[in-house]
Formats: sequence, C-alpha cells, structure tokens
Amino acid sequence: MSRRILLVTSSILGEQGQSNALAAHLQARAAERDDVTLTHRDLVAEELPHLGLEELSSWQVADEARSAAQRELAARSDALIEELQAHDVVVLGVPLYNLGIPSQMKAWFDRVMRAGRTFRYTESGPQGLVEGKRALILAARGGQYAGTELDSQTPHLKAMLGLIGITDVSLVYAEGLAMGEARREAALAEAKQAIDGLVAAL
Repeated sequence: MSRRILLVTSSILGEQGQSNALAAHLQARAAERDDVTLTHRDLVAEELPHLGLEELSSWQVADEARSAAQRELAARSDALIEELQAHDVVVLGVPLYNLGIPSQMKAWFDRVMRAGRTFRYTESGPQGLVEGKRALILAARGGQYAGTELDSQTPHLKAMLGLIGITDVSLVYAEGLAMGEARREAALAEAKQAIDGLVAAL
C-alpha cells in the first residue's frame, strides 16, 4: 500500500538548520522506497503571514456569500487543510526557538486547526476530524530539554495535533547540538538512525 508523507519544515537557517538536516535525511530515505510519495512544504521559503482578523472572519462566511477578497483569504486555509487530509503521515521538522515553535509553524497550525473543518465542539468537548493519520516530530535543540519542565514545545505540538484528531505521534529528538562537537555528532547520528527505523516501518 502506498504511503503519502507531508513533510513540513520551519527552520530559518536553511541548509545550516539541524531540523532541516533531519528532514532531508528522512526525505532521502523515503525516496528509496517505491511505495512512498513525499510532499515538502517549506514554511520559510513559502512563508505564511500571521493570522489576522480579516482572514479569520472569512472562514465564518458561507462560500457563496464571500467577497472576492474573502474567497482569496479562505482559500489559503482550505488548500492547507486539503493538503493535510490528502496525506497519511505528517512529519514536522521543528527547531526550538526560545522554548517554543517557530512562528512560521504556528502560522501553519493556525490555518489547519479550524473549527468545523478539522475539529468540532461537542457537549463532551472538542472532537478531532482528521482521522487515520500519524505524525512524526523531528525536534532539534541546542540544549537538553526533553523530559524537563522547559520542554513546553513537545506538549504544545502533541496537543495541537491531538485537537484535530492526530494522536499517533512519534518523536525523534536531536538534543545537545550546541554542547560540543562530539555530543552534536552523536545526537544527530542517533536521531538519523531512529528516522531510518521509522521510515522502514511505514
């Protein structure tokens, strides 16, 4: 069975970004498989603006009642949601910026986390509408944060994915990348080995 991967990257450092390096490694491994197709969305090369009231309001208007400007604004979110829904696995390449996710990735989540489209409110709480998908987070950090109180990024990402219905989430950490060359090389090698195993198991 063919598997479709949506790879979403967000490092502002281009080829120097370590989360981009992990993403490129996954992309190379996926290319070795005939039964895997991969779509890459680079949120820095194709940067989304911060979500504003005018765009948010366009989602609340029925399509036939939208102005031309509202249709154009709503189409941005519609296209990203359709792209997400068309893939089986979502891979997020995520550096750690000031203990959080890059604003570029937040702008992407702001468009794909949409009430009535990817989740809905019920009497028992929100219900995700993006079903049957897996997520893989490739997290690159200069320090050592996983499992500590300073790692607010991991629960944030898992909560956002969970809200839209993606609860099968795997994480690959490359940490301590700014804590010496030997530690950096070991962390990247370990992360790439983990990626190899996850791609092989698709």
